[in-house]
Amino acid sequence: MSGQRAAGARRAGGLQPIGRNVNRVGLTLALAFATLAGWAGYWQVARSQELSSAPDDPAVIAAARQAPRGTIRDRHGEVLASNKLDANKEPFRVYRDRSMTPVIGYASRQYGLAGLELTYDAQLSGLRRADPVADMLTKFQSERYDPQDLALTISLALQKAALRGLGDDRGAVVMLDPRTGEVLALASNPTFNASPLANPATASATWQNLNADKSHPLLPRATQGLYVPGSIMKIVTEMAGLDSGAITPSTTFKQQPAAEQTGLLVSGFRIRDGHHPATGDKALDLLEATEVSCNIYFALAGLRTGGAALDATARRLGFYSPIPFDLPTKASQLTNGSGRLPGGFLDNVELANAAYGQAETLVTPLQMAVVAATVANDGVPLQPRLVQSFTGSSGTTKTSVHELGRVISISDDEIVKAAMERAVEGDLGREFTSGAALNGIPTAGKTGTAQLGGNGEPHSWFIGFAPVDQPRIAIAVLVENGGHGAQRAAPLAGELMQKYFDTEDRL
Repeated sequence: MSGQRAAGARRAGGLQPIGRNVNRVGLTLALAFATLAGWAGYWQVARSQELSSAPDDPAVIAAARQAPRGTIRDRHGEVLASNKLDANKEPFRVYRDRSMTPVIGYASRQYGLAGLELTYDAQLSGLRRADPVADMLTKFQSERYDPQDLALTISLALQKAALRGLGDDRGAVVMLDPRTGEVLALASNPTFNASPLANPATASATWQNLNADKSHPLLPRATQGLYVPGSIMKIVTEMAGLDSGAITPSTTFKQQPAAEQTGLLVSGFRIRDGHHPATGDKALDLLEATEVSCNIYFALAGLRTGGAALDATARRLGFYSPIPFDLPTKASQLTNGSGRLPGGFLDNVELANAAYGQAETLVTPLQMAVVAATVANDGVPLQPRLVQSFTGSSGTTKTSVHELGRVISISDDEIVKAAMERAVEGDLGREFTSGAALNGIPTAGKTGTAQLGGNGEPHSWFIGFAPVDQPRIAIAVLVENGGHGAQRAAPLAGELMQKYFDTEDRL
């Protein structure tokens, strides 16, 4: 009895059965192993794609030096980038045409990567597959390298024509299919031959020469050049005014005819215009003001629309953020945002000037091509893209169309289309936009003459699309210090759009 009482006392004192302790230890170990297995699976499967292409991975380093990169071709199968062996039997890149350098970039052992060579380095070197499932299992496969060939949306013929058209002038051309977002041309001038930079034997001297060149050939002007837009910005103001209800097609401003003579006084600042001999004392409506590119009209329209509505429309078009794209892009802006008025404008003077593309407004040619393509596509911009497909040993994966969201309603967009058509096809429009009209194809567009101050010539701009009823091509042309838009940019745009319909259009 005394022994039983002692055992009972020990149990009452807190001692637990051994089976319960074993169960707890087993459960703890099971949870620990499950956690380890989960993390192992996470790193080996979910994060395997990232690890397989990490720049410090020995396999990645070896691939960059030893594995031939995938071939890059244009939309018609023309080879743009291929491989050659150096004296050590190691591959280096050879590029077909200097016009493609702002797009393809370069792959150099000494100076790294740029352009599509950088964006799709893992795919071109074969360490990342287009198929996500196959990509996750790469680390478990005996053959890790599967170089992907890139088929671009670019037409080499259009790209070369754009560079020829720019000639000795600095500038950029962007051509888009507004139905798909495919970029058909993305030219920047000046450019350079990237092959000597990729060749280890000539890379050092080439790099030094490029960096010493004061024309800045390393700058991809189409995507990263920021420029005052001038009157092409009136299309954005038009969209914002219509969308907000501030203006309609029949809107006129009674002070506009007199201000053509004396200037429009805004908070002590006079806004000038020079087209009044063509329209006399007439108070212009929206389409007429677009046709003759009336600064006074659009300054008043911007003031009535207000900075908040103008800012909202610009943001829907992609301003203030890099455009999602295969290459790095600079963000366009209406203003630098330092002011306290809605939209970040400093005062009404800045707002009025920004409404017709002056003041602190800065844009990239790609951004303004997106603006033109948005109008062409019934008010909905599509994400621009440079790659049609990736092809490896496992097959071909095509890229897809992505909408960026509606900017304005279809009914408002039709008004903007009609106004832009008047600016090219109208009796007065042909005088202000000479050279852009196409033979037998109704064309819409807008010129821009961006005043820079000082004694230099203004930048010459044109944005547009064709045909008006079923747009298949949209374009933006910038010629630095090219003079009036009708002098340089509009004729070049007309020439390039005509070439598209003569050689590329399949409808």
